[in-house]
Amino acid sequence: MSDHVPTPMQRRAFIQTGAATAAAVTLSSTGTTSGQEPAPAPAPGKAILPTRRLGKTGVDVTILNAGTLRIAGFMDRLLRLSFARGVRYYDTAKVYGSEPAFKKWFAEQPDVRKQIFLATKQPVRSFGEVLKNIDERLSELGTDYIDLLYYHGLGKNQVDWPKSKEMAAEIEAIKKTGKVKYVGFTTHDATIAQQLDNAAAGNYVDVIMLAYAPWLKKDSPLNKALDRCHEKNIGLIAMKLFAGRGALDRVKERMPTLKERGLTPHQGLLHAAWSDERIANVCIAMTNTDQLRENVEAAEKFQPLKAAQIEELRDAVLASNPMMCANCDGSCSHAAGTKAELGQLTRLLTYHDDFGARVLAREEYAALADEQKDWRGADLEAARKACHSGLNFAKLLPEADRLLG
Repeated sequence: MSDHVPTPMQRRAFIQTGAATAAAVTLSSTGTTSGQEPAPAPAPGKAILPTRRLGKTGVDVTILNAGTLRIAGFMDRLLRLSFARGVRYYDTAKVYGSEPAFKKWFAEQPDVRKQIFLATKQPVRSFGEVLKNIDERLSELGTDYIDLLYYHGLGKNQVDWPKSKEMAAEIEAIKKTGKVKYVGFTTHDATIAQQLDNAAAGNYVDVIMLAYAPWLKKDSPLNKALDRCHEKNIGLIAMKLFAGRGALDRVKERMPTLKERGLTPHQGLLHAAWSDERIANVCIAMTNTDQLRENVEAAEKFQPLKAAQIEELRDAVLASNPMMCANCDGSCSHAAGTKAELGQLTRLLTYHDDFGARVLAREEYAALADEQKDWRGADLEAARKACHSGLNFAKLLPEADRLLG
């Protein structure tokens, strides 16, 4: 498709063999812990996955970031197995219900805490909430410090926060407690490009976790905003990379490169994301051992994809009727003439169907205002044409109502 271009990584001729690849991904056998101190050497047989520098934090983190969800009976095993397989970056949150699993892990294996980079999140509606809840996060996690604390899920009413004096002052106060090393925010809102632009302008946020697909248009607002944040050395973490595992099953037959490299479609998407030099790592929710193995193997054999290969992957993914648009900027709702947040609704359907986070999906759906959910009367065909991923809203939205309502 002629109106798509490679990511800045390809534009800057990053995909070269030898030194360029080595510069982008540090194949570290020791890694680093929170702060600047080197981590204790891993036990024999516990090699660490490839790492990258997380922006201005100066910390080298594994390119695979283990997202955690409350999965009864599996969490303890997955944490320990992922650590044994080389993961050293873990992502949790109050709303995920997975913080207590870390508390148990640290109590049983205290040496683990110093060897991992731990991020958690605090939902926030007004300034003061993140600072006020630090001790609760520490108690739930069973630790006396947090490597990275996020303002969780900034929305359209918080677009200006990342450049505001209020947020700058609160982040300074958070760090002065000595209990939090770095502070950032997460977003998958339609205003994401504006939020990132403001973060670059303010330049006091350490890390941003954002919904991301590895085939942004060169001149898109989000692509330009990513460039500005990268230039300011803000750490960038990709999430919501996948548009439906069921859809991905149909991708491999359309992309010979995957077969040649011995990659699954899921692994191919990971390689495409890691091929963007701006992205420090990718956060993936892993709810079973098969998913863990697939993700770890992808990190172990990562080699950058060429621009043409990423375009080929993009076309195959978009042709497979995906469920979620990682690059949603609200164009779908605008074209459909509705106040309903179509991209948010399909995101929550993906949580329910793909991630196994059914309780979380229903909770977030219930928290939406009626006008955010009422898509009836919208021009769904216009929405499909405007969507960057061509989502079939006429099929997906009734399913969202049925499963989440």
